[in-house]
Amino acid sequence: MSNTEHNEQVEQRRAKLAQLRDAGEPYPNDFRREHRATEIISRCGDLDEAELKEQEFKVCVAGRLMTRRIMGKASFAHIRDETGDLQIYLQRDTLPEGTYQTTFKKLDLGDIVGINGTMFRTRTGELTVAATQLRLLVKSLRPLPEKFHGLTDIETRYRQRYLDLMVNTRSREVFRKRAATITALRRFLDERGYLEIESPIMQSIPGGANARPFITHHHALDMDLYLRVAQELSIKRCLVGGFERVYELNRNFRNEGLSTQHNPEFTMLEYNETYLDYHDYMDLTEEMLRQVVGEVMGVLQVPYQDALIDFAPPFERVTMVEAVCRENPPLTPADCLDSGQLTAYLRTIGLDSEPDKTCGELLLDLFEETVEVKLTQPTFITGYPAEVSPLARRNRANPQITDRFELFAAGRELANGFSELNDVDDQASRFLEQAAAKAKGDEEAMSYDADYITALEYGLPPNAGGGLGVDRFVMILTDSPSIRDVLLFPHMRPETSG
Repeated sequence: MSNTEHNEQVEQRRAKLAQLRDAGEPYPNDFRREHRATEIISRCGDLDEAELKEQEFKVCVAGRLMTRRIMGKASFAHIRDETGDLQIYLQRDTLPEGTYQTTFKKLDLGDIVGINGTMFRTRTGELTVAATQLRLLVKSLRPLPEKFHGLTDIETRYRQRYLDLMVNTRSREVFRKRAATITALRRFLDERGYLEIESPIMQSIPGGANARPFITHHHALDMDLYLRVAQELSIKRCLVGGFERVYELNRNFRNEGLSTQHNPEFTMLEYNETYLDYHDYMDLTEEMLRQVVGEVMGVLQVPYQDALIDFAPPFERVTMVEAVCRENPPLTPADCLDSGQLTAYLRTIGLDSEPDKTCGELLLDLFEETVEVKLTQPTFITGYPAEVSPLARRNRANPQITDRFELFAAGRELANGFSELNDVDDQASRFLEQAAAKAKGDEEAMSYDADYITALEYGLPPNAGGGLGVDRFVMILTDSPSIRDVLLFPHMRPETSG
């Protein structure tokens, strides 16, 4: 549809609205719907035409007009409510006098209507409402997209999500599954005695993850504040205070680039429990995801793009060194502990590294470039270097690595967890290292959090923590290739004119 045609339709619809205003209230609010589409289908689905006629099942429905087929003195239409579509049959002689000509025929697709009637089946067997009353409840001033049976323009779907939801039933199902996933995650932890908390989104010091924060300014306090990048440090403060099982499911904000897997604000579930370690939390995380997948999907094998992600078998557990060597056969475990060997190998595969990177940082670079995308089935990676894990407890047998895991599936990170660092002096030292890196220009390095160190000085019980990227998890459950598909209102670059 051209802009001229679109504008002409808008003008015509506005002219109809003006007539409605002259006639009385154009946006009535006294219609009370009594039935939804799926309720009617569930109740009448097994009844044949004779049974429907005998029961004379009367309904009162409302929805958006999606199709209309006028055939002289009788017409068919479809309306759509939140639960689905319903066919309507309208006859001039069975509606109140004048309704068919002055109301129904003047309707436009997209208008919201209320209908009373009786259920019957057409010759083709479709459940249909034989309308006895029709009211226009809301005049739609803009025409539906041309392809209203399935809006395909990605930009329009993301920028005008209301249109996407209006015409794409699959999009509605995506967000129903997202809501069901969040409910199931909460239920899993609630049933295990976890306490849900809410930590501040605006913080004086950003912490809990290596990420570039958003900065805002509080005028009354005359101070800069940072949007939260993680909930972790607040949760662990609660453990210091005496709570033993704590979680938060909420938004985090990171000033990073946009991609199919990254949005500036995203939903994270972070959860900690005292007197457990990262082995226990791999077990807990695996159990939680398997249970949630089963509740939301009804099966444990989930199709995602060209793969089938299977949450039923035990998740594989492999160290980072083992994974790197498996995907890079020339390298040995000894090579993975040698900065020179790693630097040389990275060059052979076309990756140059910064000269001041540590061996652990080089190993992580190699893992992210050559291994991560190949981890299709749920896999725990352990043995993360200490220098890239500033909040994780060092491994007792090898202090160069930490008791940390990350869970990968469909070639991306889903969860991160570890035995939490509660040695106050070690934590203070790592904060100082992070602060030094920040001073050298690393915008993702953490700041020194003096209050958190004070909290640790009172004693943080041994505990394990985990964090689940809810958006990426939902992407898998809904077979969505982009994170924007599972966010109702994703961030978009401004539209350019001309």
